[in-house]
Amino acid sequence: MVLEPPDLQAPYGRTGPLRLLHIVPTYLPALRYGGPIRSVHALCRNLAVRGHDVHVFTTNVDGEGDSDVPLGRPVDLEGVKVTYFPSRRLRRLYWSPSMRNALRQALPAFDLVHLHAIYLWPMWAAARVARHADIPYIASPRGMLAPELIRRKSRLAKNAWLALIERRNLEGAAAIHATSTGEADDIRGRGWSLPPISIVPHGVDDPEPAAGQPVSDDVAAATAGGGYALALGRINWEKGLDRLIRALPAAPTARIVIAGDDREGHAAMLSDLARRLEVADRVTLLARHVGGADKEMLFAHAALFAMPSLAENFGLAAFEAMRRGLSVLVTREVGMSEIVREAGAGIVVDGRPEKIAAGLNLLLADAAKRRTMGEVGRAHVLAHYGWPVVAQQMETLYRSVLAVDEARR
Repeated sequence: MVLEPPDLQAPYGRTGPLRLLHIVPTYLPALRYGGPIRSVHALCRNLAVRGHDVHVFTTNVDGEGDSDVPLGRPVDLEGVKVTYFPSRRLRRLYWSPSMRNALRQALPAFDLVHLHAIYLWPMWAAARVARHADIPYIASPRGMLAPELIRRKSRLAKNAWLALIERRNLEGAAAIHATSTGEADDIRGRGWSLPPISIVPHGVDDPEPAAGQPVSDDVAAATAGGGYALALGRINWEKGLDRLIRALPAAPTARIVIAGDDREGHAAMLSDLARRLEVADRVTLLARHVGGADKEMLFAHAALFAMPSLAENFGLAAFEAMRRGLSVLVTREVGMSEIVREAGAGIVVDGRPEKIAAGLNLLLADAAKRRTMGEVGRAHVLAHYGWPVVAQQMETLYRSVLAVDEARR
């Protein structure tokens, strides 16, 4: 497979536009993979708008199948040059020999590499090639070093990978990118000899235009009457959705709508829990990807947004709710809870069901308070977390890394 390399004669340099290579396991059009991939694309798109030459290396893995995309040559997606590579074996790790070959060929032509995950082969391969080529790289663990996530799932495998592979990758980075203070604390808590950790938050997109688009029947039924607490995002154990359902007996006026991809079959457990607690009539589960007019309908008719996660490096869906003027209820484990607290855009609660119930009761009892929080949150997001602002912050990080690298040389 022959890779079309960047034009080495183009007038780019460290004092002007940069050549940037981003490494992600999977990419558009696989939007059903949720917040992290959408945020990487939004970042790349806005860096391209700022004049940088932005490339992405990724695989064509799309769940159990493959994305219908050209392989081994750049595809332009909103100004971002995305190259897809096949992963035919060890797909859970996104192993791709053709990507490894392309990295060896093309990576030295870039100013900087940005790795957007851990525990996966493409990041390991890119870090190794970058170190060999003496090209600085930045690592974004994307919340996967949260102790709770390591403890609750594949603990032995993750600790082995961290010891044998990831520690060297992170210690060899020019910088580590965290999206919140909480995530930065989790990374420092490993006790490794790490490079500087820089906090650059997620940005948030404007609401999708939905005028004239049909709304699905299940969404129309779920939103009828409004006034519910919305939990939107992946449906899995990390999101703490069982805690939200367990809160309902102590929050008798609350109704909740839970919507999002359910790749692990977690929705069935939640449905059974609601039946056992005798609150099934106040729980609506939409276990599928929700976007476009359906997504906007869910936001528009909600009374508030709830994110009771056990571990969340940031919490992009709650940010999207703030952008739409909804008050939010988040647990302390959510990275952007510090933003909610400082802005006064909602309430931050302990993750115990009784505390979540108290938060629901407080917000549902006071519509004026919810409106005020929602307005404050929307204004705060627009002022500080639009993607153009975040892309500028990331560019500043890149240039600071390159300045240190230049001085070292």
